[in-house]
Amino acid sequence: MREVPAMSTVFNAMHAASRHDQAPAWTLRADRLRRLKALVRDHHDAIAAAIHADFTNRPRQETALLEVFPSLSGIDDALRHGKRWMRVRRAKTGLWFQPGKSRLMPQPLGVVGIVVPWNYPLYLTIGPLTGALAAGNRAMIKLSEYTPAFSELFARLVQASFAPDEVAVVNGDADMAAAFTALPFDHLLFTGSTSVGHHVMKAAAANLTPVTLELGGKSPAIIGPGADFERAVERILVGKLLNAGQTCIAPDYVLVPDAQRDRLIDAARRVVTRLYPDIARNPDYTSIISPRHFDRLVSLVDAAQAAGARVVPLTDAAPDAAARRLPPVLLADVPDDLRVMQEEIFGPVLPVVGYASLDDALAYVNARPRPLALYVFDKGGDVVDRVMRQTVAGGVTVNDTLFHIAQDGLPFGGVGPSGMGCYHGQAGFETFSKLKPVFYQSGLNGAGLLKPPYGARFASMLKLLMR
Repeated sequence: MREVPAMSTVFNAMHAASRHDQAPAWTLRADRLRRLKALVRDHHDAIAAAIHADFTNRPRQETALLEVFPSLSGIDDALRHGKRWMRVRRAKTGLWFQPGKSRLMPQPLGVVGIVVPWNYPLYLTIGPLTGALAAGNRAMIKLSEYTPAFSELFARLVQASFAPDEVAVVNGDADMAAAFTALPFDHLLFTGSTSVGHHVMKAAAANLTPVTLELGGKSPAIIGPGADFERAVERILVGKLLNAGQTCIAPDYVLVPDAQRDRLIDAARRVVTRLYPDIARNPDYTSIISPRHFDRLVSLVDAAQAAGARVVPLTDAAPDAAARRLPPVLLADVPDDLRVMQEEIFGPVLPVVGYASLDDALAYVNARPRPLALYVFDKGGDVVDRVMRQTVAGGVTVNDTLFHIAQDGLPFGGVGPSGMGCYHGQAGFETFSKLKPVFYQSGLNGAGLLKPPYGARFASMLKLLMR
């Protein structure tokens, strides 16, 4: 394996290469995307094994479904459509400036920095990297110190697949991440917590580096009065318990009609029994990533119980600190000022909030920061439309959870405290491109009439323009 150069050396080489070739042809971009696809496709078993080791237990099937499949799908989408995305686009030209022409010319920004979290280390690397490469950029990637096995493997695979000035991986601790985000990238994409997002944005501001922040927050699931109730509960629990709730768009709390709170609890127990029988030893149930994260989740539940909330275990299994297995828990009657109702939970703990009317549910959501995701369940189109009109969220899935993130035709991103900017598909291409506006003046034009000296002819022309 080649010796890994210093981070600044890698950046400087990439920066120089990006300025040398500022208009890479589609053939080169497609070749890079195909190499990226081969990296994922040919090594997915080793990647799944590494992620499994980092978590202590994460089912390989879950990695295949939630990381490998959408990564390959996103690359295929870019290969199908990227050449079209590159084309110069017509833009409207004002009446008084015709027969001149206006165009938008997509150009690569240069060097893109990508900071990757630990919860989906493959997909949250490949997704933004696909957009960056399709747009003709070079990319540096900072992987999480919480996934050392994956990070070491992925760095080796990248070194074998790409030249050092095309794609490079940086591994290290939080100090390394801070140094990484301080580099003068042409664009920086960060996926992680809102609290760390503040530091990333501050570091980027020193270089006036534009940022895309994919953060998190309290993503609600609303069970409407006309929902298919049993199915809604199942889909909420599936979305919550994949990766043991360590998903930025997992349902963070459930809003349910007051009269159906106990019904939800009973249904949730049945769902968990079907999904994860003998959960203490079930290989399909993911461990919490680290002792620190496990202890944090336990403390959230303990604090809720101490404050008078009703803690409802959904299985008979007890938390296992050694294996970092935390069985799913519902919380009812939780005071709103507790941490579990203020912070993103990021684990298999699900507060249940009753509401008297849909107006109350919408008011509850809108009184809080804009969520990264929102889920609504109802068979009535009027209820769904009302929720869509009266809430703002980064993305929405109706009558299910999570699936909006898997649509290559939809941009993915947050709003307000849950993030800024977006990527995926064409949206990712455009995030990592400069759509350069160009006006082509016609040989036949009246611009010569609009110049000093400002006499009567100029006054007449200006009056005509401003009428």
